[in-house]
Amino acid sequence: MPDVSVKICGLTAPDHVRTAVDAGARYLGFNFFAKSPRYVSSQQAAELATHVPAGVAKVALVVDASDEVLDDITQNAPFDILQLHGGESIERVQQIKDRYGLPVMKVIGVADEADLATIDAFSDVADQLLIDAKPPKNAVLPGGNGLAFDWRLLAGRKYWRKPWMLAGGLTPDNVAEAIRMTGARQVDVASGVESAPGVKDGALMKAFIDATR
Repeated sequence: MPDVSVKICGLTAPDHVRTAVDAGARYLGFNFFAKSPRYVSSQQAAELATHVPAGVAKVALVVDASDEVLDDITQNAPFDILQLHGGESIERVQQIKDRYGLPVMKVIGVADEADLATIDAFSDVADQLLIDAKPPKNAVLPGGNGLAFDWRLLAGRKYWRKPWMLAGGLTPDNVAEAIRMTGARQVDVASGVESAPGVKDGALMKAFIDATR
């Protein structure tokens, strides 16, 4: 299997950060959505960032965040990428890129083939795309729900104009199949490597990364 980059998202504890790094994660995600069991404050994220070595990207996950919130996050910790996980418009993505000078990863929820057009639209402005399962109606969380979508929708669509990452319901047991079906070169996991909501499991993180290889 070709080399695949892994993002472990929703880290909240220094030992989990170190475990993810030691296992080979290339991106670490920190969640600033207050309703999430994986939420961290900007001060907590700043402390966690001290455990991340050079060469591993630190990603700030936000949901429809205001400039005030983004100012607080970016001024407290040295993030490499801003992950926009809400209903941000193309115009808002561009505003954030211009204001903060950081690469932006836009999350696109997919449920059926009609959603693929949204991926194409954001390819013009986002630096990376994260293709996730669309959350169910009335869901509290925009992601991290442990839901997968039909990976066959991405078969034969290996190359958008920007790098992309596969997310949604991935686990150590199914990630190899997801990669095979979609051609993904990058994958993202949160709930699939947890022993309880928001509690990362070191053995599961290692098993997940091993499975991508």
